[in-house]
Amino acid sequence: MTVTAPGAPALPRPRLMAGIVAVSFFMQALDGTIIATSLPAMAADFQTDVVSLNVGFTAYLLAMAVCIPPAGWLADRLGARNVFLGAIVLFTLSSLACAWVDGLWSFVLARVAQGIGGALMTPVGRQIVLRNTPKSELVHAIALITWPALIAPVAGPILGGWITTHAGWRWNFLLNLPIGAIGVALTLLFLPAGEREAPRPFDGPGFLLTAGALALVLVGLEMLSQDGGWPAACLVAAGLGLGGFGVRHLRRAPHPLVDLRVLSAQTFALASLSTGTMARMVINSTPFLLPLLFQVGMGLGAVETGSLMLVYFLGNLAMKAATTRTLRRLGFRTLLVANGVVASLAVASFALVDPSTPRPLLLALLFVAGLTRSMQFTALNTITFADIEPTMRGAATTFSSMTQQLSVLLAVAMAALMIRLSVLLETGAPDAAAQLPDFQTALAIMGGIGVITSLRFLILSRDAGIEVSGRVRASHPNAPSERPSRSGRGAFSTALSTKRSRPSGR
Repeated sequence: MTVTAPGAPALPRPRLMAGIVAVSFFMQALDGTIIATSLPAMAADFQTDVVSLNVGFTAYLLAMAVCIPPAGWLADRLGARNVFLGAIVLFTLSSLACAWVDGLWSFVLARVAQGIGGALMTPVGRQIVLRNTPKSELVHAIALITWPALIAPVAGPILGGWITTHAGWRWNFLLNLPIGAIGVALTLLFLPAGEREAPRPFDGPGFLLTAGALALVLVGLEMLSQDGGWPAACLVAAGLGLGGFGVRHLRRAPHPLVDLRVLSAQTFALASLSTGTMARMVINSTPFLLPLLFQVGMGLGAVETGSLMLVYFLGNLAMKAATTRTLRRLGFRTLLVANGVVASLAVASFALVDPSTPRPLLLALLFVAGLTRSMQFTALNTITFADIEPTMRGAATTFSSMTQQLSVLLAVAMAALMIRLSVLLETGAPDAAAQLPDFQTALAIMGGIGVITSLRFLILSRDAGIEVSGRVRASHPNAPSERPSRSGRGAFSTALSTKRSRPSGR
């Protein structure tokens, strides 16, 4: 429970706040996946082809890439709740515009507006939760705001296919209206207004460098997943080069757009940079690869594929009840290594699945893969902010949002690249149709990457994120005073109250 000063208005419970933010996150995550099955119908209405329609999705990604970096600055200047509320309204209204338009380029403009709303919604919403959640409640809060990213990629295509078939593709966007209205009402009623930070100068050069680097890398990866070839690789290389200049500027600027001092926390640097990005890439590749394995590789129908993915979704959901207890028992390092290896082996094991695989065995494998995927995602997202001080959480959420967006596209691009390389090696023709062995190869490689990445978490200390996991009593049975208190006080304040000077266990 959150402690407030005498006479101050009581803040909402951290889990309530996280639940409110999760509603908006779910709207955004669902929007990104639900329309995947609607592309042929949309292309027919716009009198264009499915490939040309991809410009609407590229525009969405570009808008997100450009607007994520200044999200933290806007939240400090205008107030986090105000920016979050405005982002929900913009995303909801632009969803209405997407359903209303009747041409390709008007659709592109509506998607740009959606991208701006989504870019502000994610980091600022996460910032609101982190700033108002004590470390003892952080696991519960992160678990709540993580479930949209776990559920939407699995449930979205099933729901989108049903809506497109029975109501029309425009209802996929109209579905956001009631969700957005609920998000606005809950935000106004329950989220604290908070205090605005002291105004600081806007870092224009930092904005141009970071936004440009993100845009080039994201578009390059998107093109790479669509067989963009050398132009796509050149865009990625240019983006990485521009990103290098951006990092140099951010380290030297007196008021950087993104404060890179957050990388001094080992847990944040490991969970948000290379290791965390690669781990999330493996996690995010399964909603893309498994439907292809079932439909294209094994010849299953859309309804049967949807039923199988539903089991995967149930595994994601079932793990939520055990996440906190498991973290408290094992701690972050053991969990990220052990669960990461099991989750990666589950991904790789799909390389052995074919039409002769017994259905009960396939269902069990899907359920286990869903369980471990959910646990790894929640553990990663929680330890990312475990050692970040409240004053640095704005910069941390902006940086983390950028790398997480990168991991999603990297998952699709790498999976598509593995499939094409397998086709090329087997047939000598890169344009040949992919077969079952090609999807199996991609899944095996992704699983192998996941195993190697999971072992990288061994460099964490045994007590990494100990105040958040609640494992203090297990690690120090004779030091009960160092266990995070239910009032949200950390080990440091507990030590002060008992006049002890030993380390807090972080």
